[in-house]
Amino acid sequence: MKSFVSAFVASVLVGVGVVNAASSNVIYPNNPLIWYHGRWDKGYGSWWAGTGFNLHVENLSSLSLQLGPNTTSPSLPIGVSVNYGAFATVDVKNGANVIPLSGNSTLTDSLRPSRPTSTVIRINVQGPGDNLYLQKIILNSGARLLPYTPSKLAFQFIGDSLSSGYLLPNQIDGAWPILTSDYFKAEPQTTVQPGACLTDRECWGNVHGISYQFFKLESTSYYYNANHNYTTDWDFRRDYPPTHIFFQAGTNDFSFQVTDADISARYDEFLTKLRRLYPRQPIFALGTWGWPNEDGTYGYFYEGVLENVVANKRTNGDTNVFFVNTRGWVAFDDVYDDKTHLNPQGSAKLAAHLEDYLKNWGLQPQKKWPTPIY
Repeated sequence: MKSFVSAFVASVLVGVGVVNAASSNVIYPNNPLIWYHGRWDKGYGSWWAGTGFNLHVENLSSLSLQLGPNTTSPSLPIGVSVNYGAFATVDVKNGANVIPLSGNSTLTDSLRPSRPTSTVIRINVQGPGDNLYLQKIILNSGARLLPYTPSKLAFQFIGDSLSSGYLLPNQIDGAWPILTSDYFKAEPQTTVQPGACLTDRECWGNVHGISYQFFKLESTSYYYNANHNYTTDWDFRRDYPPTHIFFQAGTNDFSFQVTDADISARYDEFLTKLRRLYPRQPIFALGTWGWPNEDGTYGYFYEGVLENVVANKRTNGDTNVFFVNTRGWVAFDDVYDDKTHLNPQGSAKLAAHLEDYLKNWGLQPQKKWPTPIY
């Protein structure tokens, strides 16, 4: 199934000028060769951190994004990856945005052709409350949009701030879900929201919990959005079908005194709904890595609860759901001063541990991305 969503990007808005339509190549957002990922509304507005699009372009030398007035004001950061390189942060806003195309390609000098003929551009919205409204993509004259072939691996991540890259300089693009996806050369989809409980209740300004919001087009920021403040059901047929599901939640429920018995019931209900939605995919439920202290000890919560829920699922016949014990994966130096959220080192370390876990489980990284880069 072709994903509904895909590429778009922006730039530092330095030197933005008027585009000469006669010498440019204008691509509109309904072009079927734009490979969208994440959740987009019918007006080509993005929701949820990590939503974006990928482009495969022949003879690319310049790229501009024309964004609409509902784009987050005054600006929002996006991540731009050239030829599968690391995501560079670029601030974009309503209007024309020139996107830089150099500096973050994975091609080494020995592999880089003197005249590359095609380029892969990946673009992500980095922040959880930001919305990007795509009006046009403007390429240089002579450029040609080519089909983007998605990876056969597709990872769906569901979680809260511990999955979203909260406090990281590049937010979701520096978080362990994106790092893990890139390691396996998998297409990521990140339906994650800082501050949200799994329980459908208000937590830290989120008027609904993950157990409700995951099934909606809009992220929890819809409540404060200038475009509209209501929710609509998400049509999961618009997703590029995920091959593996990753779930992490519960920290915020504990902060709001949700009891062990209640969170156990919520875990069970949500995993049941995920299994109905994804009948064959393996589901990996990540346990808490806790709050690390400087003396090497940890503070834990809901001890054994998620592990027991998963064990019961397996006993009752669902042997394709797995509890991932993350204890000891991060230490005091791997979190910010709040002793909760992973810093860049901690996010990289957790990703590395998860990668090892998945390889031991039986999943191996692909040798290359399926879309050629020249």
